[in-house]
Amino acid sequence: MPTDSAVAAEPAPARRLLALIVPALAVGVASALVLLGVSLLADELQDVLWETLPDALSVGRYSSLWMIVMLTVTGLVTGLVIRAVPGRAGPDPSTMGLVDPPLHPFVVPGLLVVTVLALAGGVSLGPENPITAANIALAAWAGRRIAPDAPGELWLALAAAGTIGALFGTPVAAALILTETLASTPGPGALWDKLFGPLAAGAAGSLTMSLAAHPSFDLSLPAYTHAHWGDLLAALVIASAGAVLGLAAVYAFPLVHRFFRALPHPVLALTLGGLALGLLGALGGHLTLFKGLDEVKTIAADPDGWSAAEFGTMAVVKTAALLIAATCGFRGGRIFPAVFSGVALGLCAHALVDGVPVALAVTCGVLGVLLAVTRQGWLSLFTAAVLAADTALLPILCVASLPAWLLVTGRPLMQLREDGTPLR
Repeated sequence: MPTDSAVAAEPAPARRLLALIVPALAVGVASALVLLGVSLLADELQDVLWETLPDALSVGRYSSLWMIVMLTVTGLVTGLVIRAVPGRAGPDPSTMGLVDPPLHPFVVPGLLVVTVLALAGGVSLGPENPITAANIALAAWAGRRIAPDAPGELWLALAAAGTIGALFGTPVAAALILTETLASTPGPGALWDKLFGPLAAGAAGSLTMSLAAHPSFDLSLPAYTHAHWGDLLAALVIASAGAVLGLAAVYAFPLVHRFFRALPHPVLALTLGGLALGLLGALGGHLTLFKGLDEVKTIAADPDGWSAAEFGTMAVVKTAALLIAATCGFRGGRIFPAVFSGVALGLCAHALVDGVPVALAVTCGVLGVLLAVTRQGWLSLFTAAVLAADTALLPILCVASLPAWLLVTGRPLMQLREDGTPLR
C-alpha cells in the first residue's frame, strides 16, 4: 500500500511535465522557422544558379558542362566561406551525427551559410545535420539565459525533436529517433515522461512546417493489395541488397575521408570534391544532384521510365555522391540522399523482375540503405513506411528488416572520430 506521503508526491511528475509545454512549443516553432528560412533561401539561390544564370549564358541548365562547373565552383566558394567565417562553420562534418552536443553559437551563421550553398549548388546532402546542430546551439544558448537552472540536455532534446519533426512533417519521427537515446539516459520518470517535452516540440515543429510548406514524403506509389510468398522473398533480397549498398559506402567512408584530409588545404579538398560531384552528376544525370527529395518523386512517378541499368546507375552514383560530399567537407545530412539511393535500387529491382510490386521494392530498398547509413532501426522503418503510406506493407517491412539488420549490426558507423577512425 502506498503511504500518504507517496500519494501526496504523486502529482509532482505531472507538474514538472506541464512546465515543459511552453518552452517545448517555443523551441519547436523556432526550429521549424530556421529550417524554413534556410530552405527558402536555398530554393531561391538554386533557381538563380540552375535556371537564371545558365539561361543568361545560353548554356543548358543541366548539361554535363554546367553540372561540372557549378559543383566545382560550389566547392570552391564553400571552402572559401568556411575559411573566412568564425569557427570554420563547425567541426569536421564527418565526425558529427544527427544529434550532438551544442556548438558555440558564433559558429551558427557560417554553418547556415555553407548549408544554403550546398543545398542550392546541387551537393548530394540534406539539411538535417547542420540545421539540427544550429537549432541545438541556439536553443542551448537561449536556454542558459532564460532558464539557467534547467539541464542542458533538455534544450538539446527539444531542439532536436523540433527540427526532426519539421523535417519529416510529423513528431513521430522525432520520437522514434530520440527513443533509443532517452531510454538509456538516467533520470526520473518513465520513457514517456522523457519524451513528453520532445514530443511537444516535435509537434510544434511539424505543425509549423506543415502549415507553412506542406511537406510530404508520400511518393503516391501504386497500392499494395496483399502479401504473397514471392513478395516476402523479394523483400528479404531487396532490403539486404540495400544494406550491402549502404555498407559499401560506410566501409569506404574513412578511406575517402583520409584522401581529402591528406590534401594541403580544405579549400582544395572542397573544390576537388565539388569537381568529383559534378562528374558523378554528368554520369548519373541531373536527378542524382541535390538532396534528392524532389528528385525521388520524379523517378517514383514513372517506374517504367528508365531501364534497370539506368536505375541501378542512379543508385550507385547517388551513393558515391553522398560518400564524397560527406567526406570532403560539405555540411549536410545523409538521410535524404540515402532515401534516393534506396528508391532507385528498389525501382531497379522492379525493372529487373516486373512481378515485384513497385511499393514493395521501393520501401525495402530504402529500408536497407537507411539501416546501413543511419543505424537507426525505427527511423528506417518509419521512413520506408511513410513513402508508400500503406499499412499492408508494415508486416513485410518488419520481416525484411531482420536480415538487413543482421548485416549492419556491429559494423562501423558512417561517422568518424576526430582521429579519422570509424565509430562502432
